[in-house]
Amino acid sequence: MIENFIVVSSNEISQFEIKEHLGVVQGSTVRGRNVGADLFANLKNVIGGEIVSYSKLLVASREQAYERMIIDAKSKGANAVVAFRFQTSNITQGASEVLAYGTGVRI
Repeated sequence: MIENFIVVSSNEISQFEIKEHLGVVQGSTVRGRNVGADLFANLKNVIGGEIVSYSKLLVASREQAYERMIIDAKSKGANAVVAFRFQTSNITQGASEVLAYGTGVRI
C-alpha cells in the first residue's frame, strides 16, 4: 500500500520535478494508555529507564498516522508528499493524538 510512495521532509525531491501541489494531506490517530501500563510507568519514573510499553504505543501510533496520511494523499491524486512532519498533542488525560502531515504533490 505505501511501497513506492515518496515521502520527504524537505520541500523538494531531488531528481524529480514537482508538477503540481495538491495541498495539505494528513492522517491521525488517537490512542489511550491502559491502567496497567500507567502503574508500571509510574514505577519506572521512580527508578528510571525506558518505558517500553509507551515507546511501542508511540511507534504503532506514528505508523498508523503515516499510513493514513498516504491514503489521504493518494485519494487526492498525489504520488508523493513533501514537507512531511509528525505532531503529537494531548487530547485528554491518558489520550494523545499523533498527526502525520505534509503537502501532497504530483511528480
